[in-house]
Amino acid sequence: MLSFFGKILAKPKHVEPDMKKFLVVGLGNIGPKYHHTRHNIGFKVLDHLASENEIAFETVKLGDKATYKFKGRTFILLKPSTFMNLSGKAVRYWLEKEKVSLENLLVITDDLNLPFGTLRLKAKGSDGGHNGLKDIQQQLNTSKYNRFRFGISDEFSKGKQIDYVLGEWGEEEEKQMKERLDKSVDLIKSFGTAGLSNTMNMFNGK
Repeated sequence: MLSFFGKILAKPKHVEPDMKKFLVVGLGNIGPKYHHTRHNIGFKVLDHLASENEIAFETVKLGDKATYKFKGRTFILLKPSTFMNLSGKAVRYWLEKEKVSLENLLVITDDLNLPFGTLRLKAKGSDGGHNGLKDIQQQLNTSKYNRFRFGISDEFSKGKQIDYVLGEWGEEEEKQMKERLDKSVDLIKSFGTAGLSNTMNMFNGK
């Protein structure tokens, strides 16, 4: 069975992606015990965007989905229900289902290599040992997709990485979270309206 991208190559006049439609995927794990963990920042960013704009998620195949419209653009917000390590299955399915171009995909993930709250947008890159990104790369058969990394810092003791990533935010981090989430939402809207390069210039490292 051909992927959506294969269909475009085979029959370009029948299937064309909507270049004003974007798929924004927040990575995380489902279930109450993961809700406030660092690894779930992708879910947290999308929940904040939905809350601020009074839109609701609905449970669909392979995840929870919401639609946000802004300045003529349509943002499909997706929180995969596949658990982190199988995120690529949901990403590939909804790219094809919604007929979104690969260049209009944005994946939100946590990053241990960035100080807390630091934002970084990249057009491609390695998975950096992140199992969610690793699965997306395998499912899409490319590392050339946009990812929005939210820094969670690396303030953990030797051998405690998993506990740290799956741990909850500290008190000081919680105090700064609202402002960081607001900035993250601004980055997403800029990605869809001002484009990748302009958004990188405006937000990276901020």
